[in-house]
Amino acid sequence: MANSGLQILGFALALLGVIGLIIGTILPQWKMSAYVGDNIITAVAMYEGLWMSCAFQSTGQIQCKVYDSILQLNSALQATRALMIVSIILVVAGLGVSCMGMKCTTCGGDDKTRKSRIAMTGGIVILIGALCAIVACSWYAHDIIQAFYNPFTPVNTKYEFGSAIFIAWAGAFLTVVGGGMLAASCPRGKSTPRYPMSKPPSSKEYV
Repeated sequence: MANSGLQILGFALALLGVIGLIIGTILPQWKMSAYVGDNIITAVAMYEGLWMSCAFQSTGQIQCKVYDSILQLNSALQATRALMIVSIILVVAGLGVSCMGMKCTTCGGDDKTRKSRIAMTGGIVILIGALCAIVACSWYAHDIIQAFYNPFTPVNTKYEFGSAIFIAWAGAFLTVVGGGMLAASCPRGKSTPRYPMSKPPSSKEYV
């Protein structure tokens, strides 16, 4: 059976990971304006996220605008949105399942083998959610890199990685580690003899 301390640590890491995924999904700093070229005005910093774009002025004022139409967004942004939402839902569901299968809880009954299987199932669900987040962040990062090195992209519209994408990557990494620890709760069945062992003959039979 898996150690209960390992399950608690995995649950805590996965919980921190899903918090990072939620924060990264909400923040608008998925990509920020890249200050390249000679005639770049640095008084205004442009940020774009999954849900809105913001302009940070040097005076401290912030102006944000939510995207008007979903159909006007590119495919990378739409796929990142969907994958991050699916990732958060799967990780939260996996945490709920794992909570019932942990040794320190009494939700899943008294059968230790059954509880270990429940915790393992929750860990697998968390790993699937973490994989969705990794694919989403990597896809969005690839889109940023491709647009940055595209010679036809105007200099004043080039972007680089923002802080939110690193937070989402960190959250995905924590969920991978936590889900792996919970998935290691695979129960080990006890080896039982296939045939009943015959009892040795008693000494009375020879008398």
